[in-house]
Amino acid sequence: MDSDALYCSVDLVCGSGVTLSAEHRAALQSSLIILKRNMNFRRVLFWGKICGIKNDYFIAQGVGEDQIRDRKSIYSINCIDWHLLPPATKALIDEVAMAAKGRFMGDPSHKYEHETQEQEEGGQTTKVKVNEEQRLAVTVFTIDNEVAVVPRGAYIKNLQGIAQPNRSFEGLNPSEAAELSNYLHFSESRKPRKKNIMEMANLNPSIDFLDPLSEDIPKGSWIVHFEHGNRVCTIKSLVWQGLTFFNLPMTPWHGYLYMGDGLKNVDLSFML
Repeated sequence: MDSDALYCSVDLVCGSGVTLSAEHRAALQSSLIILKRNMNFRRVLFWGKICGIKNDYFIAQGVGEDQIRDRKSIYSINCIDWHLLPPATKALIDEVAMAAKGRFMGDPSHKYEHETQEQEEGGQTTKVKVNEEQRLAVTVFTIDNEVAVVPRGAYIKNLQGIAQPNRSFEGLNPSEAAELSNYLHFSESRKPRKKNIMEMANLNPSIDFLDPLSEDIPKGSWIVHFEHGNRVCTIKSLVWQGLTFFNLPMTPWHGYLYMGDGLKNVDLSFML
């Protein structure tokens, strides 16, 4: 969610049990403005909070020209001092998947270790080491890649292939807001678009360059709900529990927030 509207946006998702203390809100409101100026970001988004045993991690994202590719994630423990997260490379993602287990500790320097032994007899033992800061970077990247959400039409891809906010987007109407097909993954498309002729006729290449939530597997991994007297539509992920997206029908106001333990619900397929 946009840091410029932090106070109002958090209140819109409070019905889902998501909230920030008054102290954290005040600290974030001022420190994110300074962060935007010091690092020359076009926008700063408050991404959410990952709860740890000792401390919690508050996450923000700085956005450049391309709203999808040009993003940097920053974390803080006290909502005042911010630190840049390392990029989540494929090698780092694999190492974190092997070594990091259980809840976050809340200490960026905490070490995770995992030993692997080659299959052959007398094979060498390999030790994989990652710290919690690296694990945090991979977790934020994965959550964004799998469950970051925007309404259809909120972003366009220009002739240079850059994803930018659609200035003419006026929001979804109430009936559109209730349909999961009108919400898109806010990450680079990973699925080939196989559509019949009738479906292709309704697609607009400038806005339909992202994957719709309605095609996610397993079915039922999203919950669409209206709150505040049907004035606010919220969507919750059951894969990454704690991710809540909101939008106000008939307005361009929307955003998402993650408040959770940073652990994926791998048992969802057995629960549906």
